[in-house]
Amino acid sequence: MKRLAPMTKWGMAAAMAAMLTAGLAACAAKAPPPAAQDARSVSVVRVQLKPIAGGIVTSGVLIPRNEVAINPDLSGYRVSRLYVDEGDWVKAGQPLAEMDSSILRAQLDQQLALAAQQKANAAEREKEAARVRGLDNQGVIAEEQLQQRFYAASAAQATVNAQMASVKEMQTRLAHMIVRAPVSGLVIKRNVNLGDISGGAAQPWFLMAQDGQIELNADVAEADFGKMHPGVRAKVTLADASTADGVVRLVSPSVDTNSRLGKVRISLPVRPDIRSGGYARASFVDLTRAVASVPETAVRYDANGASVMVVGADNRLSQVPVKTGDRGDGYVELLSGPPPGTVVVAKAAAQFLPGDHVTPDWVVAAAGP
Repeated sequence: MKRLAPMTKWGMAAAMAAMLTAGLAACAAKAPPPAAQDARSVSVVRVQLKPIAGGIVTSGVLIPRNEVAINPDLSGYRVSRLYVDEGDWVKAGQPLAEMDSSILRAQLDQQLALAAQQKANAAEREKEAARVRGLDNQGVIAEEQLQQRFYAASAAQATVNAQMASVKEMQTRLAHMIVRAPVSGLVIKRNVNLGDISGGAAQPWFLMAQDGQIELNADVAEADFGKMHPGVRAKVTLADASTADGVVRLVSPSVDTNSRLGKVRISLPVRPDIRSGGYARASFVDLTRAVASVPETAVRYDANGASVMVVGADNRLSQVPVKTGDRGDGYVELLSGPPPGTVVVAKAAAQFLPGDHVTPDWVVAAAGP
């Protein structure tokens, strides 16, 4: 059996170098590439065709379509009864409040007594005139006496008529002691209390919304007035995020010289949650169109203008310039830029640079892969 020759110094060094090379190769095979190690997770969405409400989103205050202010017709009388409160629905002619009428009733009784007295006197004068009728030019009674009797009868009847007019006027005043609703609708404000004296209030006793109709009085920019006309449908969002379908009823013929805004009245359905004085905003359904759009957060702005960060097939970013258009519901129209279906970073923050390697994390609300 042959004895193996002892390994030389150079042979041992070569063997160790070979082993080290093999170990490094094995480690390199197991380790991921540097680019994959540096990839960051990023929320992405696709450029998609999305309806945008013409870019016109208005806001304003909810007001009655026809606000009715109600005041008493008479002054100087104390309120004795209140029949309604804020939030009550009333019909035309329904009593709202009543004033103390005891003084007027006493005055009416006095006028009626005077009227009765005048009627009795007129009846007596008429009898006297009737007894001498037909005796003209007969020499029985002087013509002057005949005329005096006829005049006394006429004057007595005129006095009766005047007194009855005073009675009717007093009866009318007495009827107006009850304040009634001039229209049917909703009582939205009550500014009177028991014991108040009529005629001294600076505000109307009651404010009503005729038929309970509340509408949105919205501001629209002068440049958008050309798109507005009665009949345009609108989606109105209330302060509590609930919505209602509305229709443009009136477009203001004038524009404020300072703000360059005009008014648009949007009719709304009669609902308990649509309250006068509330805030609401509206987008216009009939002006809606489907356009290539992305979330507003996906557009970044720098010295070169607007752009989006596009995620390529290799998951690397590239910066693509865009031109934006109308906005609505958190989205912005892309007039130029990547076509629909392109994957872009949902929040194009400044920390992302062209060439960065990313791991897409799809936003649930947007279209996924």
